[in-house]
Amino acid sequence: MNFIPLASPDINDYDIIAVSDVLKSGMLVQGKNVDLLEKNISTYLSSNYLTFAVSNGTATMHLALLALGIGPGDEVIVPAFSYIATANVVELVGAKPIFVDIDEHTFNIDVTKIQNAITKHTKAIIPVHEFGLACDIFVVMEIAKENKLFVIEDAACALGAKQGGQFVGTFGDFGSFSLHPRKAISSGEGGLLTTKSLEFARKINILRNHGIEIIDGKMEFVEAGLNYRMTDFQAALVNNQLKRFNTIISKKQELSEIYLTEIRNPKVKLPLVPKDRNHTWQTFHILLDESVNRDKVISDLKLKGIGTNYGAQCIPMQKYYLNKYGLNSLQLFPNSLKAYKQGLAIPMYEKLSNEQIIYISRELSKI
Repeated sequence: MNFIPLASPDINDYDIIAVSDVLKSGMLVQGKNVDLLEKNISTYLSSNYLTFAVSNGTATMHLALLALGIGPGDEVIVPAFSYIATANVVELVGAKPIFVDIDEHTFNIDVTKIQNAITKHTKAIIPVHEFGLACDIFVVMEIAKENKLFVIEDAACALGAKQGGQFVGTFGDFGSFSLHPRKAISSGEGGLLTTKSLEFARKINILRNHGIEIIDGKMEFVEAGLNYRMTDFQAALVNNQLKRFNTIISKKQELSEIYLTEIRNPKVKLPLVPKDRNHTWQTFHILLDESVNRDKVISDLKLKGIGTNYGAQCIPMQKYYLNKYGLNSLQLFPNSLKAYKQGLAIPMYEKLSNEQIIYISRELSKI
């Protein structure tokens, strides 16, 4: 069997033609395809949210924090286990990330520990819908409402995920999605930011384009903005992939069922999907017993033609955060540390065959 990579974006000939058409037109920067993508996403989410396409998923959260006016002296609650960008954006606006441990069964923020992390300086919560599974966003929203906090949903991995029939990214003040190549649909680098607030929408539109606002038909620089625009050929690529997005998610869900059935090993803990949620399976993330050397497993599986990697970071123990805040992750965030040290992301994308999934499952069952 040929080598099975951890991820492989689904780019077909029609996608390439869509991009080529834009390149041939000579109109490459943010234009009609970006406009169409924003409308398509808002329509897909079936909400009154406005969508903004930007240069990457990190930019979405950075823009949201800037629009909320969060900065020095403020605190923002984030899960201790996530991709590091979730905390980095808080640092970039001069605020302080306050870490909360995760539930080891879902890899999402432990909602029972949020309240104790709130202080008089807390301004927002950034809950992450990790690996394509909604966190308990209903509880997050209740806590936020009671404490008058903003919510920025980090749904980088979770376009299409739901809790209680409602799409993630449509609960909070902002919803953030990534279009990185490991996501179900991709623009190479790209992000989508949603908000239902017209005032926040105006702010985002200005900030992503150098601080420009059109006043009386003239271009005025009204903010110290950024260049977080998406190109039109990136948007064309995503618009074409959107036509088969539901098919992609359905296929990944079918493949996940094979993993859940075929991986039979007491040293491998499989992911849990609560009954009130679906899973879009951006990553199929398992947890290895502490008696197992995860890094050796990665090396061994590579020799057997299977690409794997760890899933996300225990952020407080990364060098920058450890040096700055000196937090004891083993004591304060044991589940996050375990997920980082013993977690394993295995191949999950729609181009995989049932035969490949069964082969991977059998190799994992031998650990």
